[in-house]
Amino acid sequence: MNKELQLIEEEVTMLSNKLEALKKEIAKVIIGQEETVSQLLITFLAGGHALLEGVPGLAKTLMIRTLANAIDLKFKRIQFTPDLMPSDIIGTEILEEDHSTGKKFFKFNKGPIFSNIILADEINRTPPKTQAALLEAMQEFEVTYGDKTYALDKPFFILATQNPIEQSGTFVLPEAQQDRFLLYIKIGYPTEVEETAILKATTGSKKQTLLKVISGDDIIRLQQLVREVSISDGLIAYVSDVIRATRPETTSNVYVKDWVDWGAGPRAGQAMILTAKANALLAGRLAVTLEDIKQVALPVLRHRIIVNFRAEAEGITSDAVALNILNAIKLKGSQG
Repeated sequence: MNKELQLIEEEVTMLSNKLEALKKEIAKVIIGQEETVSQLLITFLAGGHALLEGVPGLAKTLMIRTLANAIDLKFKRIQFTPDLMPSDIIGTEILEEDHSTGKKFFKFNKGPIFSNIILADEINRTPPKTQAALLEAMQEFEVTYGDKTYALDKPFFILATQNPIEQSGTFVLPEAQQDRFLLYIKIGYPTEVEETAILKATTGSKKQTLLKVISGDDIIRLQQLVREVSISDGLIAYVSDVIRATRPETTSNVYVKDWVDWGAGPRAGQAMILTAKANALLAGRLAVTLEDIKQVALPVLRHRIIVNFRAEAEGITSDAVALNILNAIKLKGSQG
């Protein structure tokens, strides 16, 4: 075995053990939701941001806070409300005086966005103007105020929660804002067994103490290793076929032509490949399989496929469209 490859595999094993320890810390507080936790970790490994949607009371906020508490990074929570202003997120200039000279000057007072992990709680309860304050930070990992640009600390993640848009007092996130999220994760109700365990664990006096089991440097190294995970040309072509099939103007899929207004852009293909690589690394592998791609396809595509009004009236969702495409497209050269 190549010595360099052996060293990488040993490093992957060591970091994988830390990820398993992280999962165990989260499981002290969060019962069930293994798929959601895995998708959050994939988001971290791929260096992106995640949007979590679910009805109130499904522990979305608790899950993110628990994850942050087990990682040795700075964490800030921003509660999004209708009266929240962009300056409440980014920061603002304040007038100060130099006591030695008596001269007054403006000093930029950094907002909560200057942290490593940001919980944007109930992001769709604030108007689009305030939501847009996150756009530059999410894409460029920096913030501009006036004529100055401030770099954000790395690693940097925004984990946002939202209630379903049918809930009162919510604002739909603009498509450009949604596209900045690497994954759109939907959280469902727990199973009967999980719900019983949740009720038992959360109505007593015992509180769990979480250990910080992974560092920011570990996360950065994992992000570098994700880029080194291999993917075949055939799988890249498969991803391209899937993404192009979401667009009514370039697909022969009648289902897509009937129900979709706008398909996914190239960023969706990039997200699918990166998250598939992260999924492989999370499993301790250094090569992507077709199953890795299929496991991340829905949270990658569901916010990047815009169905038309007829589809909404018929109850046809972007998930249904994505599943139809995945069932229709085969990997070239495969027998399945």
